[in-house]
Amino acid sequence: MSQPDTYVVARVGKPHGLRGEVTVQVHTDEPERRFVTGAVFATEPEGAGPLELATVRVHQGTYLLGFVGHTDRNAAEALRGTRLLAPDADEPDDEDAWREEDLLGMGVVLTDGSTVGEVAALHLREVQDLLEVRTPDGRDLLVPFVEELVPEIDEDARRVVLDPPPGLLELGEEQ
Repeated sequence: MSQPDTYVVARVGKPHGLRGEVTVQVHTDEPERRFVTGAVFATEPEGAGPLELATVRVHQGTYLLGFVGHTDRNAAEALRGTRLLAPDADEPDDEDAWREEDLLGMGVVLTDGSTVGEVAALHLREVQDLLEVRTPDGRDLLVPFVEELVPEIDEDARRVVLDPPPGLLELGEEQ
């Protein structure tokens, strides 16, 4: 779980090139405001940071970030999986937005109440976000995170309700 009063703005991915840059999975609606040279992020795990942005660029739609003191591929690789955190007060309120850390571990059921699994991740995509659901048998399902397929999220019950079209949950099963 993230540190109190913070939220995840990005997750560090793989290194890019030899000079310490990394790809990031963006978890904020305002990356152009958030990712600026000199910005400092708390991290999860805490021991990886704080991290100060030295460089920012976008390459083929992917943000590439470089951090002060991380100037080679090995240093960049050591950051893989690190979450960049920002104070809650910095993010504008958006009633329709969900943060991954709010959804992780929530039970996932169908509209009839039958169990599908639990939320394992939220993948933010340019066109449409995807909810990753881990089933009891260990499979990972990707469900488009749209109101038509995810009509209800009950924060109090920590439950996500799915209304998938026929066959969606069987995609990826071995035949």
